[in-house]
Amino acid sequence: MVFLYILDILLFIIFALNILYLTFFSIASLFRFETKTQKSKADKKIAILIPAYKEDGVIMECVCSCIAQNYPPEKFDVVVISDRMSGRTNQELQRMSLILVEVFFENSTKAKALNYAMEQIGSQYDIALILDADNIVSPNFLQQINDRFHSENVHIVQAHRCAKNINTPLALLDAISEEINNSIFRKGHAVLGLSAALIGSGMCFDYQLFKNAMLQIDAVGGFDRALEINLLRGGYHVYYMPNSHVLDEKVQHKDDFSRQRKRWLSAQIHYLCRSVKYVPAAIKNCQVDFLDKMFQQISIPRVMLLGFSVIIASIVSIFSNAASIKWWLIVILLYLALSLAIPRKMYRRNLFTAIIRLPYFFFLVVFNLFKLKGANKKFIHTSHGIKE
Repeated sequence: MVFLYILDILLFIIFALNILYLTFFSIASLFRFETKTQKSKADKKIAILIPAYKEDGVIMECVCSCIAQNYPPEKFDVVVISDRMSGRTNQELQRMSLILVEVFFENSTKAKALNYAMEQIGSQYDIALILDADNIVSPNFLQQINDRFHSENVHIVQAHRCAKNINTPLALLDAISEEINNSIFRKGHAVLGLSAALIGSGMCFDYQLFKNAMLQIDAVGGFDRALEINLLRGGYHVYYMPNSHVLDEKVQHKDDFSRQRKRWLSAQIHYLCRSVKYVPAAIKNCQVDFLDKMFQQISIPRVMLLGFSVIIASIVSIFSNAASIKWWLIVILLYLALSLAIPRKMYRRNLFTAIIRLPYFFFLVVFNLFKLKGANKKFIHTSHGIKE
């Protein structure tokens, strides 16, 4: 019984810390913050870098949204990095106002593609904007980015990535998850003056900083995590632009969901193991942003937190109603925190239909825990293309 008591307390502390962290930043996200953006006097030259691995089905829509910018044409280049796309797609791209960089790696990664492309296009740019091939941006997006970089202390900006499709219950759940991340890990952090989390696309960097930083990245999966950790260690701050939207395709089917979450789990564990050695120095130097990121790395993935907290509370209730009260309280707190982080516009009729499938997706994520071996040593591709 003593062992069970200690186990109960230990698990409760772990889960409570995770849930209190989410609650704290979820509440912070309810407050407004000023981005201090003003009209820039100069038009910086921007390279829009789009790694495209077998993305024939979505690349044209992305490219067209980039070309149609209300920004001086001579001040930006759209750079498509074509990796294993068809000859027909490449020919269509060659006829458009963009730079096509064709690559073929035995083992493809975004880091390799981006580094090769920057070697080809040179260093005559001020800003690097990274998009995924399934992204869409508004005509004023580049102008918004240019204005945000008017200040000399702004080197990294994360735009607000949101769903361009909610055509299946899974896509809606993925869209909700994205917005919860935006609220907690971006807006909530920005309100309190902390770095927003990078997300892999809709990321903007001082071009030379990005080019130099990418030379240190050898990631197979989760290059954005590796890049973010290195930049935070270097003392750089990530700013957030909540009103600059990048539409991103959400996963629609369980196979894509399973592959995506497997990639994310693997990257989280991999970069935690690689970065934990820097924690003592970060504590000594008061690198709050880096330490915050490391806490995120050791945190329980949210779907697992949702599932296991209810399971443990139910099990404890069988043995002791008194001991279970604290568990049910943090379960309620967790659901309240996540509810606050969901934008009001996403509370719609089909939300309930999506939520009742959460247990199924919880078990998909748990099952992936047993399939992580070697996952970070190979590129795991998520196919794109909205299916009706």
